[in-house]
Amino acid sequence: MNTIPSRPFAYLCLALSMALVGSYVALSKPLAAVLPVFLLAWMRFGIGGVAMLHWLRKPVDEPPLTPQTRRLLFLQSFLGNFLFTICMIYGVSLTDAVSAGVTLAAIPAAVAVMGWAFLRERVAPRTWAAVACAVAGIALFSLSKQEHSALTGQALGTKNSQNFAWLGPWLLLGAVVCEAAYTVIGKKLTGSLGPKRISSLINLWGFVLSTPFGLYAAWHFDFAAVGWGIWTLLVFYALAACVWTVWLWMTGLKAVPAAQGGVFSVMLPVSAALVGVLVLGESLTRWQWAAFAIALASMLLATLPSRAALRVGRHGGRAG
Repeated sequence: MNTIPSRPFAYLCLALSMALVGSYVALSKPLAAVLPVFLLAWMRFGIGGVAMLHWLRKPVDEPPLTPQTRRLLFLQSFLGNFLFTICMIYGVSLTDAVSAGVTLAAIPAAVAVMGWAFLRERVAPRTWAAVACAVAGIALFSLSKQEHSALTGQALGTKNSQNFAWLGPWLLLGAVVCEAAYTVIGKKLTGSLGPKRISSLINLWGFVLSTPFGLYAAWHFDFAAVGWGIWTLLVFYALAACVWTVWLWMTGLKAVPAAQGGVFSVMLPVSAALVGVLVLGESLTRWQWAAFAIALASMLLATLPSRAALRVGRHGGRAG
């Protein structure tokens, strides 16, 4: 049944989704060092597809897919799964970690603008303030980060990276637009499809789009050289990236406007930093602690009920 979750549960789903993204990004460094980008993407979608086979079946109460819904499903997968991954990985490989992080910090603002432009969402002043805090928090995390991403240099060779350095910022800007479109399209789809159905269908499109590139990469790859630890990590990465995070995100978006949902992207660098501290033995700087505080402020601004809602609740009324 395509039910709308409560606001607190929706907030929890959005926060968990982005926290899980940050966690598997931090823990997937060995994957990027061993597996080619397109092979990794192809196997990720394949494992996720096997896990979600039972979600592909059309629910009895779901209306038939309209041509517009089919186009939106394709666009969400193409932009949010396929093109975002390519733009992000290749963009990071052509820039430095600070530039990449600061550029990607624009995602909450991009989501808010696209939600206003395409969904006609009214963005409240407090939500804009939350978006500003989210951008500042992510940027501060990026500026205080000591290490370059392990993905750097994997997608392109060193000489090619130098020749195409000018392309890096544009690719990262493309990644921002793709991620914002993923959220806005997802919000649109939740009006007619359930989170499980959306997750399985966009994953299926991701698998189709990545298959030609994945097969080519697999043809030249030595699978026997990969240890069991990497395969285990790959399964976790695939389930987290294709199943758990997408379902949580789509579930949250059913009850939350796109602009408000975009604020929760602050959980990505926060969780990545926590994994670095708790699992990888890293330490936090004072600037990263400040970024934590700003990230918390952004989520509080986005989720605390307004004074009008509190008045309605005290008087037992209903918002119009």
